[in-house]
Amino acid sequence: MELREYLISIADEDFRTFQQKLIPTCSNILGIRVPELRCIAKEISNGDWKNFLETGECEYMEEIIIKGMIIGSIKNDTQLVLQYTKDFISLIDNWAVCDTFCGGLKAADKNKKLFWEFIQTYLHSKEEYEVRFAVVMILSHFICEEYIDKAIESLDAVNHKGYYAKMAVAWAVSVCFIKFPEKTMSYLQNSSLDNEVYNKSIQKIIESHRVDTRTKNILRKMKRRS
Repeated sequence: MELREYLISIADEDFRTFQQKLIPTCSNILGIRVPELRCIAKEISNGDWKNFLETGECEYMEEIIIKGMIIGSIKNDTQLVLQYTKDFISLIDNWAVCDTFCGGLKAADKNKKLFWEFIQTYLHSKEEYEVRFAVVMILSHFICEEYIDKAIESLDAVNHKGYYAKMAVAWAVSVCFIKFPEKTMSYLQNSSLDNEVYNKSIQKIIESHRVDTRTKNILRKMKRRS
């Protein structure tokens, strides 16, 4: 059975309806859960994965996600990962594809300097999902001792007006706060984020179970008036 036929055969209509509500910008959803897609991607990765990446169709969101997972599974060839990543970015047209892909790019953890340089252009792109890609890469792989200062500086400089780019920045800032609270608190007191992103960042931090009540009360008072 061809991959697409198989995907259609295991699609869940109820889950598709649920996903369409979460991903309103995407109309090509079949309705298959991520663990199932990972199993399929793993099986392809054990075979002729290069042929799949270069010739596999991408009509449905799930087909795109599988491609991204396979790219993330490539080992010991960083340049090849970067090459496929560059091509894959043009396929990203919703937050789910973006976030699943970025989280699975394990090569970035082993080659931080190379990937950091790679994402810089996308941080200032005019394309909303290119910006989201770069921001989610930061929150997935670069909020660490070595890169936290660069991460905060880069997030502060993002100025794309797209909703999904803005929400990615807010999410990333909240992750910075969870991992580096003092440094991020100091940043928030002097940030140049627009009011929407700034307030959303604070909201996400307050919603975290890893932040104490006293800190949450301080943050509530820091919200800006629209």
